[in-house]
Amino acid sequence: MGKTTTKKWVFAALFAALTAAVAPFKIPLGFTPVPITLQTLVVLLAGAVLGSTYGALAMILYVLVGALGLPVFAGGGSGVGALLGPTGGYLFSYFIAAFVIGRMVEKKKNPTYLHYIIAMAVGTIVIYVLGAGQGMLVTGLPFPAILVGWVLPFLIGDAVKLLVAALIAKKANIQQYLK
Repeated sequence: MGKTTTKKWVFAALFAALTAAVAPFKIPLGFTPVPITLQTLVVLLAGAVLGSTYGALAMILYVLVGALGLPVFAGGGSGVGALLGPTGGYLFSYFIAAFVIGRMVEKKKNPTYLHYIIAMAVGTIVIYVLGAGQGMLVTGLPFPAILVGWVLPFLIGDAVKLLVAALIAKKANIQQYLK
C-alpha cells in the first residue's frame, strides 16, 4: 500500500469516526422515527472531499462498526436490528450517496460551488429514496404518509446542511492532503 493510499484510508477512517461523533446529537420528532441529525452533513462531505471510492468506504466502515454493535448510530443505536428497522435504509444509503456525490464531483476538473450543490442534492435524494423506501417496506405506511412524515419535515434543514457542506468542500481543499 502506497503513501497516498494510506492517507486516503486514514481520511476514510476519520470521516467514519466523524459520522459516529455527530450521531449522538439528534432531535427526535414525535411524529416520525426519523430524527434530525448531522450525520447527513458528514455523508455529503465524505463523498465530495474523499471522492467516490474512499467516501463510500468511509460510510461502509461507519455502518459496519455500527452493525457490529458499537453505539455509533443516531442516538447511540447499533446492531443489525438498526439496519433492518424502519430507519435502516438511511444508513444503507450513506455509502451509496457518498459514492454518487464523489463520482459527480470527480467528473469536473475544477468543480464550482454549484457543482458541489448539485452533486450533494442528488446524494440527498438518494438518502431520501432509500431511507423512506425501507421505511415504507418495514412499516407498511403508504407513500403519502412517508412523504409527509419522513421527507418533507427535513427539506429545509437538509438544504442548509447541503449548502454548508458544499461551502466546506469547496473551501477546505482537503484534496491537497490526499496526494
